[in-house]
Amino acid sequence: MTPELKAKIDNLVTQNKIMVFMKGTKLMPMCGFSNNVVQIFNTLGVPFETCDVLENEDIRQGIKEYSSWPTIPQVYIDGEFIGGSDVMIELYNKGELQQKVEVALAS
Repeated sequence: MTPELKAKIDNLVTQNKIMVFMKGTKLMPMCGFSNNVVQIFNTLGVPFETCDVLENEDIRQGIKEYSSWPTIPQVYIDGEFIGGSDVMIELYNKGELQQKVEVALAS
């Protein structure tokens, strides 16, 4: 990964309380897993930002290296890598995601 790409991803992750690297946008998810994540955040009613990896091949590949996680979507809350769709569903169902989001948005 180039230093420029790392800096760009660092910036997206640190400048947004909730950042989702996904296929498509929050208004038009382009895969079911990305849609799951969007629906969870919409259900929680919290603000979140997205980066469409389909528009930038460098980010699409770079984010996998950045997080050491092989799949998209990838969710970051308050700068911390949380996981993908399955992890988000699990945390949501346990009620833990709501807590993480509330703490992040309060800070």
